Amino acid sequence: MATITFIGLGNMGGPMASNLVKAGHDVTVFDLSKDAVQTLVSEGAKTADTAHQAAEGAECVITMLPAGQHVEAVYLGDDGLLAKLPEGTLVIDSSTIAPETARGVAEAAQARNIPFLDAPVSGGVGGAKAGTLTFICGGDEATFAKAKPILDAMGKNIFHAGPHGSGQVAKICNNMLLAILMAGTSEALALGVKNGLDPAVLSEIMKQSSGGNWALNVYNPWPGVMENAPASRNYEGGFLVNLMTKDLGLAFDNAVKNQASIPMGSLARNLFSIHAGQGNGTLDFSSIQRLYKPE
Repeated sequence: MATITFIGLGNMGGPMASNLVKAGHDVTVFDLSKDAVQTLVSEGAKTADTAHQAAEGAECVITMLPAGQHVEAVYLGDDGLLAKLPEGTLVIDSSTIAPETARGVAEAAQARNIPFLDAPVSGGVGGAKAGTLTFICGGDEATFAKAKPILDAMGKNIFHAGPHGSGQVAKICNNMLLAILMAGTSEALALGVKNGLDPAVLSEIMKQSSGGNWALNVYNPWPGVMENAPASRNYEGGFLVNLMTKDLGLAFDNAVKNQASIPMGSLARNLFSIHAGQGNGTLDFSSIQRLYKPE
């Protein structure tokens, strides 16, 4: 068992930290949300007043933060964690950020002899709660091997994608595809319903046909079709539209830098940006259905 500091207890980070506690690790948590911290404390975690205090004595520091600027603020600079952590402290960042940002943090960590892994996740809030997340890791083999026993407490599929930044590249590719699939699934369901089909029946037909995909199988965007999906909870919780829009922006920026063509990804970015701009940014990303089915 390891002594772990977990920073960032949002919709994903909270359940991830909870699973580390359940696995028997000595976990200290920090977040700006007092309610989120108290939830973890009630489950057996410790807490501290600052991120620096939380990281004191930690063998491993894990962060799950909204964007690249938050990751840089936590780790870099004279007041960042990397300037204070002892050599050899394992650092795992599970935020979804630009690959070059992850590489920048990794370089700063290497200069301090601190092993660093970018390890974004896939699987959503359901996967975070169930401990079945997919971790997509970028870093050297030795750091990956050191981190894997800890990641195993939070995930089912642990991949080593390649050197630093590779985890982020794979993650933004995955989320771009996810956004395309969710928008397309929503569009198809709306067309069927316009023609008088039952959305649940149409969903089942497509699940068993060539249009089957993850959105239909476990995350149906049409309200009432799938009991445990965010769509049946007024799109509350889950993976926020604002975060999907951010990730699609990361994919777009990366495509520009690498002169890659992403026409479908660009369209998905525009659709989610429009949806966010209509006041839906804090809803689950499956609420893109509302673009095709206004309520």
